[in-house]
Formats: sequence, C-alpha cells, structure tokens
Amino acid sequence: MGGRAVAVVGQGYVGLPVAMRAVQVGHQVVGLDVDESRVATLRAGRSYVEDVTAAEVAAGLASGRYLPTSKYADAAGFDVAVITVPTPLRDGMPDLSFIEDAGHQLAPHLRPGALVVLESTTYPGTTEELLAPLLERGSGLRAGADFHLGYSPERIDPGNPTFRFVNTPKVVSGIDEASLAAVGDFYAALVERTVPVSSCRTAELTKLLENTFRHVNIALVNELAMFAYDLGISVWEAIEASATKPFGFMRFSPGPGVGGHCLPIDPSYLSWQVKRRLGTPFRFVELANDVNDHMPDYVVRRITTLLNGHRKAVNGSRVLLLGLAYKKNSGDARESPAVKVAERLIHLGAEVRAVDPHVRDPHAAVPIPMGELTAAEAGAADLAVILTDHDAFDYGILTAAPVVLDTRHRCLPGAHVL
Repeated sequence: MGGRAVAVVGQGYVGLPVAMRAVQVGHQVVGLDVDESRVATLRAGRSYVEDVTAAEVAAGLASGRYLPTSKYADAAGFDVAVITVPTPLRDGMPDLSFIEDAGHQLAPHLRPGALVVLESTTYPGTTEELLAPLLERGSGLRAGADFHLGYSPERIDPGNPTFRFVNTPKVVSGIDEASLAAVGDFYAALVERTVPVSSCRTAELTKLLENTFRHVNIALVNELAMFAYDLGISVWEAIEASATKPFGFMRFSPGPGVGGHCLPIDPSYLSWQVKRRLGTPFRFVELANDVNDHMPDYVVRRITTLLNGHRKAVNGSRVLLLGLAYKKNSGDARESPAVKVAERLIHLGAEVRAVDPHVRDPHAAVPIPMGELTAAEAGAADLAVILTDHDAFDYGILTAAPVVLDTRHRCLPGAHVL
C-alpha cells in the first residue's frame, strides 16, 4: 500500500498526525487546510500540534512527500482522501458544513478505485446519508460501485505520552465489504492494530459511545465533588481509596469542567440524533451536560466565597489563572472550561491574568491578558487558581499567593481544593 497519493483534509490535532504518519510509511501526502497561517507554518517546517514535532514536519518536507496547501487542486488524482475536519455544535445542533465543504471540494478530483475515509466525529448515518451523495453528485461516480467509502473515528488524545496515533487501535468500517477491506488495508500500514466493525453507523456510534462514557462519569465525580465539599469530606481521598479496588471501579477525577472538541460536543451529537430519530431524550447525556456545563460557574462561586472570606469582592480583585488549555500538557483551548472561568471573572470585574506556556490562542470571547508565572505575579494576585495542571508549571511559586484554589488536586500545602 506504500507510495499512494493521499490527501488529508484538515491539518489540526487529528489530521496532522495522520499526514505525518502517512509520509513516514512512504505515501505522497497533500495536507489540506483552509487556514493559510497554518499552511505557512507547516511550509516553514514548524508545528503547532504538541503530538507532532517540528523535526517531523521538516523531515516530511525534506522527503518531498509532504505538501501543505489550501488548494484542493493540489490533491487532484488522489488515491486516498482522509477527512479530519471539525464538526462543532451550533445552537445545540450539529454543524456538518466543514464535512460538506470537504465533500464538495474533493468530489471533482475523485476517480474510480479511490478511497475516501471520514474521521470527523458525527452522528450515525453521516457517511452514507450525507457524504456519499455529495461525492456522487460532484464526481458522477457511485459509492461502492466506483469508489470506496468508509468511516474510521479519530482517537487522538493530545499530550498523551503513552498512547499515540500508531499504537492506539483504529476502528475501521466501510459502506460495503470492498470498502471495509480498502479502509482496513490503508490504516494497517499506519497503525499497529485495526478493529473492523460491520458498518459505518456502528463505527460512528463507537466514537460517540467512548466519549459519552467519559462525559457521564466525569459529570458523576464533578457533582460528587460539590456535594462532598458541602459535607466536609475530601472527594479526592475517597477517589484514591476507591481506586484501590482491582475490579468494578474506573477512576475519574473532578475538575473545572470539560473541554476540547470531544467531550462537550460528542455526547450532544448522540443526544440530538436519538431525539431526532426516536423522539426520546437521552437523559444521561442531558444530565451530564447540565453538570459539566455549570462547573465553571461553580469554580467562580468558590472564588467569590474565598475572596469574601478575605473581605474582598470579585470586582477589582486580581486573579491569577494557571492554565487555559482544557487538559494538561496540551495547547488546545477549544471549549476549555478554564477559558469560561476567565470570561466569567472578567465579566464580574476581576483583574484577570492568565499563564499558560502551551496556549497560543485561548479562543475567548473577551481578551485575556497573558503573563508569566513568577513570584512577583503570584504575590500581586489576590487569589490564584489552578485550572490546568501542566507539568511545566513550578507550583512552588504559588506559595507567594495569599489564597490558592486548586481544581486539579496538585496537593499544594494550604491550598483550597475543589
């Protein structure tokens, strides 16, 4: 399967690792992205994704087998196209416009025998009901009969040093047996193990199930953390004790909320589809959404209470926020609860300063002043909050802060915990 012409649509946290791996196994790869600044960065041999090093991008360019571009014409004659575009929610409804655009743009370049794989998270039925007709209309070819089509959910976990793209099992599916075989063969050269399933709908549901499982369990411990605090019990100690049970328990930790492109969005895709098709609410998802969506508000309430205890109002107080990314050791601030905390504090009149060595763009609705974590910065704050527990932080510096709220359980002496 080496040496094929591969187009990867989207060069973000999902698409760039796929593109780099495809280059490494010998494919000729066109990395498509509508963001010209991203294209320029990649062409300069730099990376904006933690899981892909600048050296890997530079090696891809030096090989002559990697072309970052915003022009679909550069992908003409592709053998394989992988779609890794975002699928956000708009007013509670799935926005598949990026998938639609990718389908429209790829279709004129589709030729008999080619393979198209969708990796973007979506609701069951998207590959066959939306993408297939788009590709057929734009190409004049028939899915299955003239070209292969399948779905393989992304499982990228940004910043995870153990499970990366290559050693994470890859679920694969196709609209028919030949498509399944084509999808399986393509990914077998990229990853250590593929997991075939019987249909694209099953693969699409697999992705939603994985993240709904996490979403619901995080909501459970988040709500428990609030109740435990009011009861005067350490939820963290209870979690540590429970985690010693070798069966029947899986550890989840509370925090200021959920973020990224998956947890705040994927379960809602499933809930939306169930309500649309079956007319029934997915109660677990709706309850989890309610709990997790309001965790930033709870953090702000805790901040308000702590400041009140020192005879200070939020309005006018200087608050230092550690971390704006949605998870540790990542620069991804999409849907980050830390950003929501910052926005709420600024709206209440707080003088907010944030530090995050990984985040370039916090995706905030209001400007968030950024600084460095120094003893002077910590000492100037009325209160410091640990929102994302990056390993790069020197937490000892926070001893200079008069009050510290720790939402990630870094076990700092004297800190107030979630």
